[in-house]
Amino acid sequence: MKAYDFNLQQWQQWCTEQGQPAFRAKQIFAWCAKGVQPKEMTNLPKPLIRALEQMGMGGVRISEVHPSADGSEKYLYTCEDGHAMEGVLMQYQYGGSLCVSTQAGCRMGCRFCASGEQGLARNLTAGEMAGQLYAVTRLHGQRPFNHFVLMGCGEPLDNYENVVHFLKLVSDEHGMNISLRNVSLSTCGLVERMDDLAQENLPLTLCISLHAADDETRRKIMPIANRYAITDVIAAARRYEHRTSRRVVFEYILIHGVNDSVEDAKRLASITAGMRKHINLIPFNGAKNGFTAPDAMTIARFRATLEENHASVTVRRRIGADVEGACGQLRLKAHGRQ
Repeated sequence: MKAYDFNLQQWQQWCTEQGQPAFRAKQIFAWCAKGVQPKEMTNLPKPLIRALEQMGMGGVRISEVHPSADGSEKYLYTCEDGHAMEGVLMQYQYGGSLCVSTQAGCRMGCRFCASGEQGLARNLTAGEMAGQLYAVTRLHGQRPFNHFVLMGCGEPLDNYENVVHFLKLVSDEHGMNISLRNVSLSTCGLVERMDDLAQENLPLTLCISLHAADDETRRKIMPIANRYAITDVIAAARRYEHRTSRRVVFEYILIHGVNDSVEDAKRLASITAGMRKHINLIPFNGAKNGFTAPDAMTIARFRATLEENHASVTVRRRIGADVEGACGQLRLKAHGRQ
């Protein structure tokens, strides 16, 4: 483990082992939450700074920034070992939202997503996830987001222990003190891990990447559907909603001619009926495997059908299209340059 991976309790133990007074743990933890290097920790004694330098900080650096005409920014991050991942800072009326990656690559293999095109390189550590928040905050001189979403490269629940550690790390009142009510975690539907997450009592929003309303269609675009039937995923969502009393969000990428019919909309409303939920429609962004977005009329008809069936629904606006804002696109280009 490196410095950015440590929570306050681990710093307390480390300081004891170093023969340092207990108050040093809070000082170090607060400094780490600002994403600084040991030489910037001005209230620490030199021997302690040297010990931190020997440990190493971890985290990531921003190697590329791509501003979009819509006000968003796309980032390419680089880990200390050279692995890359990406993120997007999106601007909404309610403030900024930072999209965070949890893995370098992805092994889920969804056919519409570029993140997994080269497979999974490795899991990110808690400190590398937190490092994305630190790096963007330092770039802007202040925190430019009041919400973050685990929707970047990777499947968060496939890196479960590190993700939970990260969430507890950045929500600690002695660190970044981010309310988990302002955090959303997206999963393609790893049922057992969804149940585990429900037991953590973390007040975040669970977003389920459903993207189809029947198993046959889902298997064509999401390999995970060969492991979990839609009924299993929906049942886990209901258990999560019952356990946490938190509304579940179903994400649904609309792909022309694949999952955008009125019948698809009716099935989607039916299988999610009777629970506190919201459906987020996402017109396909980019061009992959011949997929394209439906036209505006088809999107409007799909939304209207859901609303007629008493579903809460929104259509996500396209963000960062001119800087290849969809997950994995920038990382693939960077790998191609190496």
